Amino acid sequence: MPKTETPTRGYTASKDQLLARLRRIEGQIRGIEGMVTDDRYCIDILTQISAAQAALDKVALGLLDGHAHTCVIGAEPGQQDERTEEMMAAVGRLLRRG
Repeated sequence: MPKTETPTRGYTASKDQLLARLRRIEGQIRGIEGMVTDDRYCIDILTQISAAQAALDKVALGLLDGHAHTCVIGAEPGQQDERTEEMMAAVGRLLRRG
């Protein structure tokens, strides 16, 4: 069976940084869980949730930037409109959360 090549993604060059950031966010989430376990003050928990959401938003914006440059602008001319629509749908989903 022939080995298939892994496609290059917009985040490939910064994958290690992305994974490190996601691990930090995972730690934030575990910290929030601990705050709930310890019956911490509601506003303190909400503040930490807001910080975790902001960190995820920053990751999402970085992924969108990479996608725009690599997968939309770098796409074949016949695919650019489809890729742009796909990206804008993802932006719409990010904005509608909550």
